[in-house]
Amino acid sequence: MKNQTSEMISVENLVEVYSDGTKALNGISFKVKEGEFFGFLGPNGAGKSTAIKVLTTLLKKTSGRVSVAGYDLDKSPKEIRKLIGVVNQETVVDVDLTGKENLRLQGRLEQMHGSALESRVEELLKMVQLEEFADKEAGRYSGGMKKRLDLASALIHKPKLLFLDEPTTGLDPQSRASIWDYLETLNREEGITIFLTTQYLEEADRLCRQLCIIDHGKIVTDGSPAELKQAIGHDTITLLLKNPRDAALRTETKRVLQEIDGVADVTDSDGGIVVHAKNGDQIITDVVAILDRNNLRAASLSMSSPTLDDVFLHYTGRRIRAEELGRKTTEAFLM
Repeated sequence: MKNQTSEMISVENLVEVYSDGTKALNGISFKVKEGEFFGFLGPNGAGKSTAIKVLTTLLKKTSGRVSVAGYDLDKSPKEIRKLIGVVNQETVVDVDLTGKENLRLQGRLEQMHGSALESRVEELLKMVQLEEFADKEAGRYSGGMKKRLDLASALIHKPKLLFLDEPTTGLDPQSRASIWDYLETLNREEGITIFLTTQYLEEADRLCRQLCIIDHGKIVTDGSPAELKQAIGHDTITLLLKNPRDAALRTETKRVLQEIDGVADVTDSDGGIVVHAKNGDQIITDVVAILDRNNLRAASLSMSSPTLDDVFLHYTGRRIRAEELGRKTTEAFLM
């Protein structure tokens, strides 16, 4: 039975243990408000896809309480499936059917028929700008066109909640930006609640109003993008080491960097060391000087203001596709 609620998703102490004993989700809890654009971020293997499979009724949870739109996950899976749409990383369009035929087929699977179905098909083709290609086989579509058709298919039955599992992976920047525009419109004008996982932090920063970051099956932080970046509150100076496998060099470099006034934290990253500090543009000269005095050398040095990538690094110890972020950095290569 459905309960009256303004929460579209409520998760309490959700645990998922695989048959081999792997604990993919380790007691996570979070809530998603109705009409929210919610981001669920984490490294590969952190538990993101497992969580989506549980929430979309594809995987039975081990323990915990989950409700979607007021429906209990255990008691009302059929009702939940009626009101959700799902877009996966891999498109699921039938390449032998035309765009219009794909949407008709999906509509029939959702028990839609007649003029109501035809009207919805035409509406969606127009929304994703595929009217001109409606009668062409989907196998002849570009990658971006297939993604747009896949999105339209997930919307055929007017879901209240849309799950997007890395929906723009592999797309060129122009196609990715086009998908972002559609999603913003859906959320803003139609009030669809959107649950997004993505490897592109720029995507999460632009689209999401609330975020959770999950690592090793546990939620490590949550908040709005602005709140999370403000909490970090420091500029980031990244040093790439000439010999990143030299443990002694790494330890000594971290030690001397921690002696600099104004340095808040020094952490490891892939192949290098990250310094968090206020007024990074002033600290960076001290970093160069202290390395020189101690006869330490780095392959490169870069600085940036706080981004979601820095938030991600702070809580997981890893960066996530930083090359895709378009971050503005100032690099100084040391001799």
